[in-house]
Amino acid sequence: MTGPTAAANAGATRHRVVIIGAGFGGLFAARVLKNAPLSVTVIDRTNHHLFQPLLYQVATGILSEGDVAPPIRDVLRKYRNTEVLIGDVTTIDLERRTLNVVNLGEDLEVEYDSLIVAAGAGQSYFGHSDFSRWAPGMKSIDDALEIRGRIFGAFEMAERETDPAKRREWLTFVIVGGGPTGVEMAGQIAELSHRSLHRNFRHFDPATARVVLVDAGDALIPAFGKRLSGKALSGLHKLGVEVHLNSLVTNVDENGIDAKAPDGSTMHIEAQTKIWAAGVEASSLGKLLGDGSGAEVDRTGRVKVNPDLTLPGHPEVFLVGDMINLNKLPGVAEVAMQGGMHAARTIKHRVETGNPNLPAKAFHYRNLGDLATISRFQAVAHIGPIKVAGFVGWLLWMFVHLTFLTGFKNRVATVFNWFIAFVGRGRPQRTITRQQVLARSVLQQQDRQ
Repeated sequence: MTGPTAAANAGATRHRVVIIGAGFGGLFAARVLKNAPLSVTVIDRTNHHLFQPLLYQVATGILSEGDVAPPIRDVLRKYRNTEVLIGDVTTIDLERRTLNVVNLGEDLEVEYDSLIVAAGAGQSYFGHSDFSRWAPGMKSIDDALEIRGRIFGAFEMAERETDPAKRREWLTFVIVGGGPTGVEMAGQIAELSHRSLHRNFRHFDPATARVVLVDAGDALIPAFGKRLSGKALSGLHKLGVEVHLNSLVTNVDENGIDAKAPDGSTMHIEAQTKIWAAGVEASSLGKLLGDGSGAEVDRTGRVKVNPDLTLPGHPEVFLVGDMINLNKLPGVAEVAMQGGMHAARTIKHRVETGNPNLPAKAFHYRNLGDLATISRFQAVAHIGPIKVAGFVGWLLWMFVHLTFLTGFKNRVATVFNWFIAFVGRGRPQRTITRQQVLARSVLQQQDRQ
């Protein structure tokens, strides 16, 4: 038999691999499988792969959304055995090995022989979801554009405000969370106000802006170690950032935040712009898989997987990245990348040997390092035994991020925008719209109706 019918039949007999999520875990899994005799389907709710470590630079006007979010179809265009499906996975039937995908009201059933779930995580408000209205997180392009609108919009409102107290509220920026994202965001807002917006306004000095970082822990970026944590703290202090450690945020509203100190005292900060960078919560698919398999799911939605990343009782289902609870692995991009490759190699080996039940090797994570910027030319880096800060740390940070950024065009555009922002004074991406700022409130109102 020859022609299209034969090709279709040959494709139908191929082992079907479905990858949920086109983040780091999903894309690295697809990369391993690209030349294998398999049929691969990548499903994501958006049409782009998001390079989340640079999302804060979209929010602060350094990069455009296109620089950090190339289209999935373009990234996978050379993977001839791979197709892309845009939509939300709503159900997973582990017994029938099917899942349902919904997009714009259309419901589609997809079958699989092997499943890789790399759906990532969203922002966690630790049981206070109402905080999200006033303090958006930063896990998506929508979040970053909304925050950009709030930051630059605050300066615009301060320009027309005549009441000094109200202007002070507009010029106060509070970041909740002392991890890498919180530190990087605080540093960039401080640098934006002191450097990039110089002489842009006539009725106030942008350098008078107050940037506050609040965290419930006793150290910034604790995973980096005591020395680099101290470097990050001193770097932020030099930029004029107020850092409040051991301060648990108890309330966020339209006008500011309340935080509780260990001695029981309460601190109130009036601020129009609040940004939430504390805590993550795994995709709701984690609970769905836990309910369907009986696997343990922790309070953040992560599933306790087998050492080989498979779902207990279902060796054909792999979970990677922020979805897993295994050996206290951190929720970082490198865990997702390595996990995606591990799952894909296992599936590929099973198909090559013709044994779908072949036991998989245990997953071993290699920590390649942690990096965080403080300001231009200043960063902290912990790579193996190497712990550096300052300009050398910044060079390492820049090299690593360019290496993992997807696509040559994106790398070129990023370098160009970095040159404008870091060598010059400009912020190339300062366009904001009213729709970006109001989108969250409108969507939440629709959900309540």
